Order: sequence, then structure tokens, then C-alpha cells
Amino acid sequence: MHENWMEQISTTAVWARRTGLLFCVALLAVAGCKQQSLTGRWAAPIKTLENGDPQQSVLELKQEGNQLTGELKTSGYIDQLKGTVNGNHFVLYSVMGPPTSPSAEGDLVNGELHLKDSDGHTIDEKPATAANDLPTVAYIEPPPLHNVAYNGLAKTPPMGWNSWNLFAGKIDDQTVRTMADALVTSGMKDAGYIYLTIDDTWEGVRDAQGNLQPNHKFPDMKALADYVHSKGLKLGIYSSPGPRTCEGYPASYGHEDQDAKSFASWGVDYLKYDWCSAEYVYKNEQLQPVYQKMGEALVKSGRPIVFSLCEYGFGGVEKWGGGVGGNLWRTTDDIRDEWASMMFNIESQVPTAPYAGPGHWNDPDMLEIGNGHMTDEEYRTHMSLWALTAAPLLAGNDVRNMSDATKAILLNKEVIGVDQDALGKQASPVKNGDLEMWVKPLADGSVAVGVVNLGAAAAQATVKASDLGLKSAKSARDLWAHTDVKFANGAYAATVPSHGVLMLKVSSK
Repeated sequence: MHENWMEQISTTAVWARRTGLLFCVALLAVAGCKQQSLTGRWAAPIKTLENGDPQQSVLELKQEGNQLTGELKTSGYIDQLKGTVNGNHFVLYSVMGPPTSPSAEGDLVNGELHLKDSDGHTIDEKPATAANDLPTVAYIEPPPLHNVAYNGLAKTPPMGWNSWNLFAGKIDDQTVRTMADALVTSGMKDAGYIYLTIDDTWEGVRDAQGNLQPNHKFPDMKALADYVHSKGLKLGIYSSPGPRTCEGYPASYGHEDQDAKSFASWGVDYLKYDWCSAEYVYKNEQLQPVYQKMGEALVKSGRPIVFSLCEYGFGGVEKWGGGVGGNLWRTTDDIRDEWASMMFNIESQVPTAPYAGPGHWNDPDMLEIGNGHMTDEEYRTHMSLWALTAAPLLAGNDVRNMSDATKAILLNKEVIGVDQDALGKQASPVKNGDLEMWVKPLADGSVAVGVVNLGAAAAQATVKASDLGLKSAKSARDLWAHTDVKFANGAYAATVPSHGVLMLKVSSK
């Protein structure tokens, strides 16, 4: 528990930006002060960002009977909400998130709404005033549509580490350096994890010429990139096509060419470009030209930079992401370190399968392996499904301090080999009761298969060569047990624990 409510808001807002909900629920607190209905317009206190800028948020909520709908706006993002009310108790969910996984809940007590998030934080709030109104943004017309040439990068799904899942807004220069060291000493670099990406909250303010400077947490971005490169790694950075990043820091709206040149001059190798506040300016129908603008700017920067589109799968991005210079694109809302969120994201990936391939990958978000809220069995399933779907493998745990089980999962070279297969095919599932089988053809003519047990008890799984499109199974290997297995009469059977996975590589040769 934090010492005062301002600290609570500051901490919780970081979490809320990516889950899309807790912070907005917090804004409701005073709804009960004057009326029982939660309908109204509410606001969180203003917090000061690392660069000195204020951050604001406003929630408009509507209650009809026991149903809640609403919209949260901050300077960085908009979230659509839904929920239920039972007496003085309410539960809220992200519209884009798992329907069975609430982000927060609370109670109206003595005229105040006391709520708790999934991490146990409690928050109280006050009603919105005119001081909480968000500034308007001048419109800039996006460019005409045309294809941006493929940059030749990311021929297999990018692998690396991203700061957000573990550190959120607490990332800084020294932490990035220690993570670079750990990626090397842990064996992660040798296994293929080479992109070390700084997510949101690195930004400072623009100078008199409009050049974006890092804030005090990153005193010399060029020197940091040099250090990362000295370890045989590549540096990634974060921005948005809107005026503000998700956390409310200055973004690249109207400064695309300028920022791309700055990133290149620092030695950046990877850009994560997050839609966020762009939705204040543009409609979803304009996603393509807006992302194209930065895709072109990166090409003109003169440096090879992997372009990662983060717009949550809006507008069928898998169909046009490559045409705007993108190498990978998010197809889902943000992942959370829980089974429901992980499975929701990977199953939302299914319609995108035809569009995966070398240089252009569908991204169900970063890995949560090792962050502690799922079991090792569930984390093995997490890793297996990301590999089977040719997803980017972007770790989000503390690689400086990993358990043996976490190391064994993230460093499983046989599973990584499935993800990095040159053919670049994305598996799709077939469900049979509590068992779900994902099949991925590989470049050497063999097939990778994963059978996931969605049920609460162990279950017997049978894999048939015919189900894999093979006439026979002359060789097979269990990629988690690291042992060869035998198909008898064209089939192999094994017990799969609850939320576990059986992952095989099978060949008819």
C-alpha cells in the first residue's frame, strides 16, 4: 500500500495504460458522493511526468440498470469500458480484453468509491472539473497511400527484450545497461534475443529546433546505444504517431522525419510505434497512411530500423502492415501475466495466419514468462504457442535473476527453432473438447505440433500423422522433454497436464 493517494495514482496509472482499465475505474471514486448512479464525468488528479509535463485523465461513464459503459481519456490514450453493478459493488472489464478477466472492482462506501486492482492497490478519486479538459490537437492531413519498399529486415520473427512488462515507467539508462549485460551472460543473446527495446517514458521535451530530447533518466541515448551495440545487441526505442505517447510524453506527430533522423543518429535499430493518442486526431480508416508516414521516414533516415506497428489489430493491419514498411504488427490488446489474457491474445491471432511470413509478422504481444503470475506449465504453453504462431519472442522478465525453470523455457533452442523457421508459417488450432492442437509446417518438410490442454485436469492427447498432413511419422521428437518418441500405427499418445502442452516435431523422412 502506498503512503498517500497521489502515489497510488502515479503508480497505478502506469499499469492502467496497458491494461486499459484500472485507472479508469479509479476515476469513478466520487461518483457515489452525490448520487447512487455512476453516470457522470469523473477525473483523476493530475500527475507530473518525468519531463515535467502534467498528465490528465477524464472518464465519461453511463450506468443503465446494472450495466456500465464508458470511455476513459488521458492525454495519451482512449479506452472503451464495460462493467456491471450489484448494489454498491461494481466490476469493470476492458472491451478489448478477456471477457472473464476483470481489471478492477470496487464498492461505494460512505459516499466514496473504494476500488482495488489486480495487484491489490486501492484508490479514491474526485469529480472532473474544467481544469481536467484535454487540449485539442491541430489536424495534419496524412499522405496519399503508396507502398513503402521492404527494408530487408526481420526475415524471421524478431527476438529480444522489452522493458514494459517488468519496469513500465521505471526504466532508466543504468537498468538498460544491466539488462544488456544479463542478456549476454544468461545465454539469451546466443539464443537469438538481440533487440533490447526501451518502451515508453524515456522522452523529454523538444528543443528550440523541435528535436526530441530524452529526459533525465536517459542522459545520453547515443552513448547507451553504443554500449548496447558493444555487447553484440541492438537497441530499440518507442514512440507514437499521435501527439503524445500512451503515458503522455511527447510523441512523433508532425515530427516523423525529424524523429526518425534522431533515432538513426543515436544508433537505434528497432522502433515500436504505438497508436495511442493518434486516435484523438485520426480515425481507424486512416491507420494505413499514418503508419506509412513513419515507415517512409525510417527509410529516409538512412539506417536499417525494424518497424514494429503497435495498433492492437485495428483496421486489419495484417493485410497492409507490410505495405507501409512494417516488419511486425500487434494484432491484440496488451497481454497480462495470466492464463486468460495469454490464451485470449493467442486465439485472437488465428484470423491473421495467412498474412505471416518472412519480413512481416503478426504480434500477439510480448512474453510474460518468468514474471511470476502463471505456473511454469503455463509458461511452457505460452512459449510453445508463440513459437507455433511464428510470433516475435520479446521477453519481458528480469533476465538478471531467472529461475532455472524460466531459463529452460526461454532458452529452449528446439522450441526457438520452430519460431525462427525460415518458412515463416503461422499455425492454426483445431479444438477437440479441452484439447487444442496447433500445427505448423516447417521449411525442411517436417511439422511442429502443439497440443494444449485447456481443461482443469490432465488429459490424454493423441497425435496422428494423418492430422499433420503426413503419410507417416518416421521420426518425432518431444521438444520439451528433449527426447525422441515413437509413433505406433501412425499415432503417438501422451498425458498433457492442465494448462500444459505437448510439443512435437514430426517428420515422414
